[in-house]
Amino acid sequence: MISQVTSALARAMLVALLVATPSLLLPTTAADTAQIVVVLAILASFMTFIEYYGRYPSIIEFRFAPPFNRLKFLGLALTVLFLALICRGKTDPTELTNLLTQLGDGLGHAIDFPYSPVRMVVLMMPPDADAELITSVRTAAGISYMVSLMMMFIFLTLVRLFGWPVRNGAFNVWVNLPLFDPTGGGDVLNRLKRDAGLNIVLGSLLPFLIPATVKMASDMVDPISIANPQTLIWTMTAWAFLPASMLMRGIAMSRIADMIEEKRRRAYAKAEADGLQRA
Repeated sequence: MISQVTSALARAMLVALLVATPSLLLPTTAADTAQIVVVLAILASFMTFIEYYGRYPSIIEFRFAPPFNRLKFLGLALTVLFLALICRGKTDPTELTNLLTQLGDGLGHAIDFPYSPVRMVVLMMPPDADAELITSVRTAAGISYMVSLMMMFIFLTLVRLFGWPVRNGAFNVWVNLPLFDPTGGGDVLNRLKRDAGLNIVLGSLLPFLIPATVKMASDMVDPISIANPQTLIWTMTAWAFLPASMLMRGIAMSRIADMIEEKRRRAYAKAEADGLQRA
């Protein structure tokens, strides 16, 4: 019980620190913004504590299949931290902020080719946006997209080369997929494959669909200004992290479907062999 409370409390504190990181690093955070961030950090940490304090999960998937959620949190935390340091370097430059800015700028220009996700983000900007803002957006998009790609590559390596999730012991489908209803109708295997394919398709398209949607919405309403550092950080983080998270979920569900299919195949083969022996 003590270890469970300690683990839940540690995770809650890490989530609260993640939410507050931009406000803690940016020197120009307004007082009203800081108060809102504190409320959001407390709320996020409370929800995390309740989720991990419970014996069984209610929202978070793959809770008992590490390092799925740890990898996602690490990717999210690194993205927020890197972007916050880059924004801080505009007013308080250091060797680290300059290095991250140069890295993000190089990645942004390398990925900024026709029909690429970064090019779509750049085209999302209004025509009257100044060159400095466009450069900041490209830099943030480049480094956040690269972190998301690394996160997916590491997870794919864990699945293909290290046998995730069975290398950690028995895998319970219903505990690790609390939002998946096994009584929803139809074969569970087919539904897992369908959901996996849907997540992979949406995760692949979202980096293109999100900028296009924002661009179309800007013709009807005033676009959200991402000149504000906080807005820039969270917008670029969401743009890169959400599709990567959906891709990881799709890969994980596809892996689980393959495991169930293999287990069924073995069970059918054993039943057939037993039937032949009796005959």
